[in-house]
Amino acid sequence: QVQLVESGGGLVQAGGSLRLSCAASGSIFKFALMGWYRQAPGKQRDLVASITSGGSANYANSVKGRFTISRDNAKNTVYLQMNSLKPEDTAVYYCNAYWDFHDYWGQGTQVTVST
Repeated sequence: QVQLVESGGGLVQAGGSLRLSCAASGSIFKFALMGWYRQAPGKQRDLVASITSGGSANYANSVKGRFTISRDNAKNTVYLQMNSLKPEDTAVYYCNAYWDFHDYWGQGTQVTVST
């Protein structure tokens, strides 16, 4: 079983920055594909960024050049650095771990970007 706990969300003005963290329990972290998803009210949950166990990252077009995903396997933690935030980035952000055909989710953290 894997447990994921997100932190770092909050309220920020447009143009500002936030750093999300996701701490994972369990020994599979360093093997798992890790990702950040987001869900705005009334919309589906979409992939924001993902990172393989080897450190290869992938981003949604809407965040390329602004967001950076990284992981620290020694700390069982994945990060999402968000810069140049826009009001349309407002959503609940979820951490995801994919391993052995199983998806694991955190509880989510709210990010609100004001104009």
